[in-house]
Parts: sequence; structure tokens; C-alpha cells
Amino acid sequence: HADDSVADAGPARLPHRAWTIAKDALTHGPVLVQVARRGYVPSLSCQDCRSPARCTACAGPLAIATHGAAPTCRWCWSAMPGWRCPACGGTRLRAISVGSRRTAEELGRAFPGVDVITSGGDRVVDDVSGDSALVVATPGAEPVAAGGYAAVLLLDAHAHLSRVSLRAGEETARRWFAAAALARPAAPVVVTTDASSTIVQALIRWDPAWLAARELAERTELGMPPAVRCATLTGTTIAVDDARGSLPETARILGPLPAGDGERVRMLVTAPRSAGDDLARALHAIAATRSARKDPEPLAIAVDPLDWGTDERGRSASPS
Repeated sequence: HADDSVADAGPARLPHRAWTIAKDALTHGPVLVQVARRGYVPSLSCQDCRSPARCTACAGPLAIATHGAAPTCRWCWSAMPGWRCPACGGTRLRAISVGSRRTAEELGRAFPGVDVITSGGDRVVDDVSGDSALVVATPGAEPVAAGGYAAVLLLDAHAHLSRVSLRAGEETARRWFAAAALARPAAPVVVTTDASSTIVQALIRWDPAWLAARELAERTELGMPPAVRCATLTGTTIAVDDARGSLPETARILGPLPAGDGERVRMLVTAPRSAGDDLARALHAIAATRSARKDPEPLAIAVDPLDWGTDERGRSASPS
């Protein structure tokens, strides 16, 4: 069910087995459908060469807000009705991801006569009745159903798991377990991905502790947080190089590498947990020295950031 100008994003939005389970469950009560993104079509690419569709004014990502609307930049809000791919010259767009509003639209056509409720963004629904309905929600915005959901469908597994983030796996597990916990006892929970995935296996076993222990063992072997203390130093090459000389000998330094915009670079620093206090004191001293001399070269310091090495906006965190 694509717009005239936008092709579908790969295979069917709702696999046949998930559709069958939802159809049967709707005779007993509400069905929760968790999707990764809000909006209509939040991410687009060229249909011919698959290059991401970007705004010609600011290079921001293009999205479609409603059915039949022109592609619009998510950064500067410029409309791009005559968009043309700079890589191949194509004019057709393809949906990379599908948002909650379009999912609700598609499900409304797939299940005529069934109420469709959406929850997410600035329109979060707290609870729903136990009557038959399709509830489409983004992670964290799932309403509580009276008596629990008759089935839970977890879509967009690839979008969750393919995120370039150290915490993608644990965040996906948290979202899936939270949604599945809203189901009635013995109600089916469907995940649209390979059952061999460790996160899916943990969900099948209903054993998040097993998943956490496995994840910690892998990170310990690789020397990654939380097995080690870590920090990121993001700024100009001059500022980062100057700070390097004040780090303790126990620190392991990675980089600096380009931070993705302009002239900023990012250096990753790790230390054994036993040397965490030494690292924190060194970072405190770096920050104090820079403040005292009113250093003009910008430097953002983040200690044990939630997502290691992804302090994209350069927000500072006080060492502690």
C-alpha cells in the first residue's frame, strides 16, 4: 500500500503468520502492534540506486508527513516536490522505514471494521479497554490494556537491531520485554525477525538475566563498557591533543577520529574499573585547567556516556 510516488519498503509490512495471529486474537480483545518510528514515512531513499534521499538545501534527511504529501526535510522543513537523486538522476522514492501513522493506515485496510488506535510522540494514550482494537504504538508509548492484550506484534526488528550503537541490543531487549509484559498470560507474542537472535531467544525463555550475563561477558572480553570506565573527549584537534598529555598511564586511548561534522574529532579513553578514580581526577584537572586559562579551543568531556563514543552534539558531562 504505497503512495504513488513512494515504493514499499521491501517485504510485506505484516507477515502472513503475524496477520493470522492478529486476526484470531482480535476476536478476544485488543492487539498491540509496536513499531520503531512515529510519523508516516520518516526515512526515504532513491528507488533506483538506494542512496538516502537528502535535502538539496541543507543535506538533511527527507520524510513524508501524510499520504500524498511532498517529501519534506526533517531538518529545515523545506518541501522537495521535484526531488531528483544526485547520484543517478532518479525521481522515484522508496520508504526505508515506515512510521506509526502509516502502519495504522495499512492495518486499517487489512482489518476493515476494526478500531485502530495510535499512541506515540505528542499523542500518548495511557490505557485502552479490553474491547477488540488494533493499538499501534512506538516504544515507551504502549497503552495498558484492561485485562492485557490478546496478542503483541513486535515489528521493525531490523530497524532496532541495525542501529549503530553499543547499546542497540540492550535497548531493543528493554523495548520488547516491556511490550510483551503487557500481554495476557499465554497470549502470543510475535517478533518479525530470525528466532536465532540472542535477544529473541531471551524473549522466548523470558530470561533477561541470561541475556545481560551474556552481553557482559562479551564486553568484558572486548574491553568495552561497563567492564571498563570510559570517557569521550570531543573538540578541535588542538584541544584533544593537548588533553591527551594529561591522561593517566593506565588509560587506553583510541583515536582521535573525525566526529562527523566540521573539524571536530573524538578521542575514546578507557581504563580498568580499578583505575576509574584516576581517570576521573585527570579529567577534572583537564577541565579546571582549561577553565582557568580560558582556553579558546572547544572541548567536550563525557564520562561513562550512556552510549560510548556517540556524543554527537558535543554535550559536556562533569567527570565524577
